[in-house]
Amino acid sequence: MKIHELTPAPGSKQVRKRKGRGIATGNGKTAGRGHKGQNARSGGGVRPGFEGGQNPLYRRLPKRGFNNPFRKEYAIVNIDELNSFAAGTEVTPDVLLEQGIIKKPLDGIKILGDGEIKVQLTVKANKFSQSAVEKIQAAGGQTEVI
Repeated sequence: MKIHELTPAPGSKQVRKRKGRGIATGNGKTAGRGHKGQNARSGGGVRPGFEGGQNPLYRRLPKRGFNNPFRKEYAIVNIDELNSFAAGTEVTPDVLLEQGIIKKPLDGIKILGDGEIKVQLTVKANKFSQSAVEKIQAAGGQTEVI
C-alpha cells in the first residue's frame, strides 16, 4: 500500500448540509426548522434544565448550607509521606508536585502530623499543623512558612 492509495473508511466522511440555499436542496426556505414555533425563531429553544413549565428539578430539590466563594482549599500532605526524600533535602511545593505526592497545589500546601518522620528535612509550605512542626523538629529538620 502506498500513501496515495489511502482513503477514508466508507461512510466516515459526510458532506455537510448547506441549509437555506433554495428549495431544490430540500433544506431551503425554512432551512429544516419547519413552520413557525419556538424552535423556528432565531435564538429560539429552551434553556438547559427546562421542563416545559413544570417546576424544574433544580428548584424541587432542597438547598442546604452555605458555600463560601472565598474559601481556601489546601493540598494536604502527611509527614509520613515525606520519608521518601533523602536526608537534607529542601521540600517545596514544586518538589512535592514532581514526586507525585500532590496532584495540584490548589490554594497552598498544608503539612499535617499524621505518621512518623525519620529523615532530617527542610520543609517549606503555606501551613503546618502544630504536631507536624514538633515532629519535623524532633527529627532534626526545619519548617518554613512561605
